Amino acid sequence: MSAQQPVEQFHPRARTALENPQIRANFRQAMDGLMAKRQAAFADWELEKLRDLGAAIRLRALSRLPELLEQLEAKLTAQGIQVHWAQTGEEACTIIRDICQARDAKKVIKGKSMVSEEMELNHFLEAAGIEALESDLGEYIVQLAEETPSHIIMPAIHKNTDQISELMHAKTGTQRSHDVDYLTASARQQLREKFMQADVGISGVNFAIAETGTLCLVENEGNGRLTTSAPACHIAVTGIEKVLEKLEDVTPLLALLTRSATGQHITTYFNMISAPRQAGERDGPEEVHLVLVDSGRSSIYQDQELLDTLRCIRCGACMNHCPVYTKIGGHAYGTTYPGPIGKILMPHLLGLEATRDLPSASTLCGACGEVCPVKIPIPKLLQRLRQEAVDGDQTRPAKVAGHGVKRRWKELLAWRLWAYAHAHPQLYRFGGRMMSRLRHWLPQSLGGWTRYRTAPQPAPKTLHQLMQARSPAATKEPQA
Repeated sequence: MSAQQPVEQFHPRARTALENPQIRANFRQAMDGLMAKRQAAFADWELEKLRDLGAAIRLRALSRLPELLEQLEAKLTAQGIQVHWAQTGEEACTIIRDICQARDAKKVIKGKSMVSEEMELNHFLEAAGIEALESDLGEYIVQLAEETPSHIIMPAIHKNTDQISELMHAKTGTQRSHDVDYLTASARQQLREKFMQADVGISGVNFAIAETGTLCLVENEGNGRLTTSAPACHIAVTGIEKVLEKLEDVTPLLALLTRSATGQHITTYFNMISAPRQAGERDGPEEVHLVLVDSGRSSIYQDQELLDTLRCIRCGACMNHCPVYTKIGGHAYGTTYPGPIGKILMPHLLGLEATRDLPSASTLCGACGEVCPVKIPIPKLLQRLRQEAVDGDQTRPAKVAGHGVKRRWKELLAWRLWAYAHAHPQLYRFGGRMMSRLRHWLPQSLGGWTRYRTAPQPAPKTLHQLMQARSPAATKEPQA
């Protein structure tokens, strides 16, 4: 699988995607279907009450995050699961590599894990001589294509059936076919023996329950269950924000997750892992490890406003409803997490210098906030990050690396002149009259604004002049 693309090239990639009718058609068809399924899945529910409950559960867990993480570690350790802490993605990769090497592992089978994508774990293991194979069908397809996922739930959503058929024919010898069932069965057959050959299985975690020491994994294909049970060693990797306080908290979040993500009432598999194989048991891994990854999350946790970013349950609903994402797809962003959630999360993980254009790649229509199952105020957070990017006050405490990176002296000068003119009525009126008289001489190119718009042209007469002409006595211009 290829590494992430330079985030700084967002605009060229977005323009390329907009000029590709196949990408636009693939995403439009997929997103329309997902939106319709979500709406139908919630038809008989009191959705707003359920969203309020989901948001309250996540906020309660985050309010006690340090305490719950310690409780989770204690419970898991007592049950035989080894817990590891990683400050950075590279440190997490090193921990996983060391576990694999301690077992002399040469082959790793992976379930779906966005954190492992974030860490670029596959490349790290391959550099150490360890083969890492994705077992989720979508992840398997993008791995064959040497691409990165374009969606956090449906990694290969940017490809249609014909493209997948051609890819599998070229890479694995599968016969070309338009039959989705045949292609799925072929991939299943290719992967099935890999589970038995793997030395280590690696998975993500949807929810980690502090009360019971339980790792929950939500999936549809059964590959997650095989990944966590067939190999002799299972390594689960997750961000520190995935912890929940109680087992009963899972029920409403699961109802929100499945319906928001794919429009399903429930997924095919819900795995609950609490311990390695016990004496007398015939299956399951001999060892289970949990790697808890920080990678900038504790920095987000320090800010009471940006903290809301950590509520995310990775359903992808914000992407499915975003007018920007549905036009350009996930690869245009060049980040692990694309779409609205990526625009508020990746600046924390990579800094605003690398992601300066992402918070502005939004219409601020509010659709993402309206469909978020745990009510993350995404538009508000986008505005906060935009402010951080242009804030010239270097004395202001900054929570995101790259504070003020988009501040430009020309823009600063223009706003100061604007403020001065509006504070002095005579100068303001004089400027208005001059713009009206010289309107045909004003520039027609105003940077990014006029790339897709016509430059605004001042009216022949100011509002004061128009009103004065209608009723001179009643609209005499006030004196300064």
